[in-house]
Amino acid sequence: MNTKYFFLLPVTAIVMASCGGGQKNSKAEKEKELQQLKTDKAKYVEDINKKIAALEKELGTSDSAHVKDVVITPVEASLFEHYIDVQGAVDARENVNVSARVPGVITNIAVKEGQAVTKGQVLAQVDDQVLRASIAELHTQLELANTLFSKQQNLWNQKIGSEVQYLNAKSNKESLERRLATMQDQLAQTRIIAPISGTVDAVIAKLGDNAAPGMPAFRVVNASNLKVTASVAEAYAGLVKTGGAVVLNFPDIKKEIRTIIGFASRTIDPLSRTINVEVPLKPDATLRPNMIAQLKIIDYSAPDAIVIPVGVIQYAAGKPYVMVALEQNGKTIAMRRDIQLGRTYNDRAEVKSGLQKGDKVVTTGFQGLNDNDLIKS
Repeated sequence: MNTKYFFLLPVTAIVMASCGGGQKNSKAEKEKELQQLKTDKAKYVEDINKKIAALEKELGTSDSAHVKDVVITPVEASLFEHYIDVQGAVDARENVNVSARVPGVITNIAVKEGQAVTKGQVLAQVDDQVLRASIAELHTQLELANTLFSKQQNLWNQKIGSEVQYLNAKSNKESLERRLATMQDQLAQTRIIAPISGTVDAVIAKLGDNAAPGMPAFRVVNASNLKVTASVAEAYAGLVKTGGAVVLNFPDIKKEIRTIIGFASRTIDPLSRTINVEVPLKPDATLRPNMIAQLKIIDYSAPDAIVIPVGVIQYAAGKPYVMVALEQNGKTIAMRRDIQLGRTYNDRAEVKSGLQKGDKVVTTGFQGLNDNDLIKS
């Protein structure tokens, strides 16, 4: 009531003053008074509106008090993929432990760790002194046998001597040649050689060690021919196929590679109930055998899907819905939108129906929102 009188009394006084002297005032004065009245009216109305707004804000009865702050995210179409997560490891197709082929003492080591070697290159030498002495003795015997055979052959060609003498000389010479060839093969086996081309990853043997077949002396790895191996549970056997897409993640070096499965076994291991999967790798200096690899095998892909965060989905009577923002009469209101979900992976969900590209989903502040609630972002 006080506010009402504050507005009316000053205006009434001005009007009465104007009417009392209306006949004496000129037209210009009346126009001036009229302009002043309009100015005073606008001023008083503005002051009253400010007081009303201040009181409403203090009492919490204005429309602005019911507007809720939210974050709105437009819906966009994007690629959605569902993965089967498996942990594996990098393995070298050619990772060989090299051992001596004959027992003996190691007398020389010809390579060191990290050295590149080629197939057939000598890595170390086992003591061959006895074999070399035996070979030298055979060479002497063979020389004599060759001389005797040559002479006996000349006599035989001249029809001198018996055939038995000729055959004995020939047999003795050929026998010594075969023994020499055998001992030379044995001599070659005293050398520990690289069975593949690659890098010496470990020198296990030491000078003076007793080498023996089956006892590793070196490890040679071909790091340019790597693969990732993993075991996949039997439940997913029907979804994992040779040639299928896979994403490899190497967490230790923060590297990700998108490639295809090179091999997926058709047989299930009876003990682990898994299938073996191999993914070939291109030469890469950053990759090492036994490095941990995380495989994300793609079993479902939708190239133009509506995808939303899983956290914004709410449920009513077991049915999923989201809150969307709509423009109505110049105001932004919240509205519930029922949706049909497809697959989900981690924090992303595919929406089969209920949303379309361009819809505005409330992604923050949606808790407690009801239909037609005023919102702002």
